[in-house]
Amino acid sequence: MSFDIVRATVLALIQGLTEFLPVSSSAHLILPSVLFGWPDQGLSFDTAVHLGTLCAVVLYFRAHLWQLATGSLQALHTKRMTDEAQQVLLLALATLPVVLLGLLLKDYVESTFRSVKVIATTTIVFGLLLWLADRRAQSARLGMLNLSWKIALVIGCAQVLALLPGVSRSGVTMTVALFCGLNRIDAARFSFLLSIPVIAAAGALTVLELLGASGVNWLELGYGALVSALCAYGCIHFFLRLIGSMGFLPFVIYRLLLGVALWLWLV
Repeated sequence: MSFDIVRATVLALIQGLTEFLPVSSSAHLILPSVLFGWPDQGLSFDTAVHLGTLCAVVLYFRAHLWQLATGSLQALHTKRMTDEAQQVLLLALATLPVVLLGLLLKDYVESTFRSVKVIATTTIVFGLLLWLADRRAQSARLGMLNLSWKIALVIGCAQVLALLPGVSRSGVTMTVALFCGLNRIDAARFSFLLSIPVIAAAGALTVLELLGASGVNWLELGYGALVSALCAYGCIHFFLRLIGSMGFLPFVIYRLLLGVALWLWLV
């Protein structure tokens, strides 16, 4: 089955570049169809490229994920809490709000807020919030081992806001983590790890729907997933190095410029 390789490549690269950056991948996937007149790629393609980024983050943090798994099994065997088991429980707690509310609000948000005006507004507002949080992070000392269940739950509740295009799942979780006192690197790492169950759950639901559907272009979906995975892997590596030296200011500036440009385009 044929597909538009240029369009698929551009959209997959956009997803790979923006999924783990605090700039909103969902907004950037919507914009090409609006700005260039491309037909909407649909939820199936969006899901495929999200699953590609899921593979990237799992591969990048494979050593840490293995430690979490073995440490959790050790806790079950010895019936004594380990640092790794505690991290798994905190990640599960932080995932709970978006799983519960996401199922209830997903269809409503997709049908009501999928517009350039919403993207332009949320891009600016949450860019400013990220800037304020990043200023606080200059003196932050907390790491993932210092996370409490209250902080994890607050980050998880904030993640629900990412259902709105332009907010950015990684952006809002990093912003709240910074406000809660985490240092930049651990705020980003916690956000990356938190993306795994969220993307996996959403992707599994959509894949189950697609398996029973007809006319699905599996070649296009597979190609998009591969390109986004390769791009996202490199993006995670360079992002962690960048925020360690420069902080989030480059992404704040980008969000503000993008939001202003979109409003100018609208008027």
